[in-house]
Amino acid sequence: MLLLSVYAMAMLALLGVIVDRVFGEPRTRHPLVGFGTLATKLEARMNTGFRARPAGMLAWCALVVPPVCIAWALVSVLPFAYACLVHVLLLWFALGAKSLREHIAPIARALSFGDLDGARVLTSRIVSRDTSQADENALSRAAVESALENGNDAIFGALFWFVVAGGPGALMFRLANTLDAMWGYRTPRFLRFGWAAARIDDVLNFIPARLTAATYALAGDTQMAWHCWRTQARSWDSPNAGPVMASGAGSLNVLIGGAAVYHGKLEARPTLGAGHSANPKHVVAALRLVERGTLLWLAVLLILAVASATSTTTGG
Repeated sequence: MLLLSVYAMAMLALLGVIVDRVFGEPRTRHPLVGFGTLATKLEARMNTGFRARPAGMLAWCALVVPPVCIAWALVSVLPFAYACLVHVLLLWFALGAKSLREHIAPIARALSFGDLDGARVLTSRIVSRDTSQADENALSRAAVESALENGNDAIFGALFWFVVAGGPGALMFRLANTLDAMWGYRTPRFLRFGWAAARIDDVLNFIPARLTAATYALAGDTQMAWHCWRTQARSWDSPNAGPVMASGAGSLNVLIGGAAVYHGKLEARPTLGAGHSANPKHVVAALRLVERGTLLWLAVLLILAVASATSTTTGG
């Protein structure tokens, strides 16, 4: 059960999405919390400034390689039914579609009711920028950006790596993405130590990010999304977030990016998208765009499953 057939891969991916849709992330202590705690302790011990880049690479390997190897061994030796269960559970662990909605939809509601203080608190939980003085437009932009970028990180990237390498692939992507979110900052503390986490995440996300950008284009204003992707993505400092957010903003006909405060420093970032300034309706629209994109991916997986089953039957 090391390699999945096309039919099995598609069906298990569909099942994993359904499980996430029904149950979401664990209500008690998510395994990633323990992983994050371990990562924090390991970084404090190893990020001493001495040979920081090799230390960061070693820390990344120590945290990611063992669980992925264990997962790979399990799906390789278990009977088919149990291996399938492990694949689905690992994809459920890697997905965060329901969690994404649960974190961002309340921001749109708070803004719709004019509750800026509540929206600031809610937004601060999902972004690293300072939201203490943010107005409605700034909070809406932050929520839209988070929805678009996390659509890739929490859904499409995990699905891509599941298609490529099953549950272990989805697990690898989620752990690598988590370490990038923790260490991949261009600050004095993480610039060298977090280099490996950032670069590995860039590599793992290269294809998924472009598939996500294409998904956003197909699920909204296609022409404007292609235009923004082609003309604006390269101006963003992240090679993967640029296509995702430029295409998503163009698809939604909304303007995102611009100035924001990160780690106490004002950063003037390029503007992405076209059309209207962000407002609470665009936050809702961004979530719907991600959902339409998810349905599109599931439809493709179902088509692959049917085509595979038909081909097998005909060949038999």
